[in-house]
Amino acid sequence: MVRETKFYDVLGVTPNATDAEIKKAYRKLALKYHPDKNPNAGDKFKEVSHAYEILSDDQKRQMYDQFGEAGMNEGAGGMGGINPEDLFSQFFGGGGGMFGGGGRRGPSGPRRGRDMAHALKVSLEDLYKGKTSKLQVTKSVICVTCDGKGGKDGAVQECRQCHGQGIEVVIRQMGPMVQQIQQQCRRCGGAGEEIDERNKCKKCNGRKITTERKQLEVHIEKGMREGQKITFPGEADQAPGVVPGDIVIVIDEKEHPRFKRRGDDLFYEAEVDLITALAGGNVRIQHLDERVLNVAILPGEVIKPGEVKAVQGEGMPSHRHHNMGNLYIKFSIRFPENNWTSEENIKKLEALLPPRQPLAAVPKGCTEEEVVLSMLDASQQSRMENGAEDMDMDDEEAHGHGGPGVQCAQQ
Repeated sequence: MVRETKFYDVLGVTPNATDAEIKKAYRKLALKYHPDKNPNAGDKFKEVSHAYEILSDDQKRQMYDQFGEAGMNEGAGGMGGINPEDLFSQFFGGGGGMFGGGGRRGPSGPRRGRDMAHALKVSLEDLYKGKTSKLQVTKSVICVTCDGKGGKDGAVQECRQCHGQGIEVVIRQMGPMVQQIQQQCRRCGGAGEEIDERNKCKKCNGRKITTERKQLEVHIEKGMREGQKITFPGEADQAPGVVPGDIVIVIDEKEHPRFKRRGDDLFYEAEVDLITALAGGNVRIQHLDERVLNVAILPGEVIKPGEVKAVQGEGMPSHRHHNMGNLYIKFSIRFPENNWTSEENIKKLEALLPPRQPLAAVPKGCTEEEVVLSMLDASQQSRMENGAEDMDMDDEEAHGHGGPGVQCAQQ
């Protein structure tokens, strides 16, 4: 289940589209909106190119599906975007052809590898107290046997088809037009070199890299939040001639059974009995550390159903600050069962409680009739629940126009 579909919508594909479908959609739109062909569609060309850059990269697509565009942009340092023109050149080939202009020279120095994103589920307790977690990751590393050469010294030869360029030029005829494009060399797979089978490295089989599992120590700091990122610079996949990218750990906060979090504040629902709500008492709340909070309700402090009270400074710690949020407690009242005491005690209770409010007068022209309440059976309970919304709508229609309510007699 993807969090949002914006980039898929830009390319006109579904979230379960294959790599080939995404590539085909981009090719069609990039040709349509390229500034050389459609000068007024520059912004659309950039939008299409950015969507393809994300969805054509397995790691970035996985991160986008899980956290959306906002989750990727937040702290995505090092993942920087690619120039839309450069992406177009890489996809279609730089040279002349349909749009002319010649190829572009890439930036100097080795290119940077992709970042690797991992989601880490963290409990609210660990975000409250802080914790060091161990995470096993599998990544590519340069083969130590051949030192990233792929074979014995001198075994690596320049590709005879592309002459070390990694690309080959293909001529295509499109109706009356002849197009010259560049594509990945089919002989060497874009590597620009070949290795004789007999001289290939036995450990990596000429791939120059092997895989290894590495254990990372992830330090969860107090007060960290959902979506925050912890970066391990240079710990992503290795490859010859490439600067390794970063491993990015994204915090995924687990849902808590007792507390809800909003920023640095915590929210808790507490149930108290009627005597505590009216005459005071205590409520115990097990916090996120080893403490149990004894919350005192003072005598005379009446707690109403649904009322919210605050305990200052008992929320979440602020990340990298010494401040603490607040704990907000929403109260519900547990009333006694029917016939819980004698009529004599009820009369004593009436003497203690504030007096009843007088009943409203019977409107002129109406007659009064006594009725008795009864418990709902299963059928009545179902009808009541299913009809509650309809009743609410009827009430709104009846009173929403400011007209008078039902009257017993017209004056």
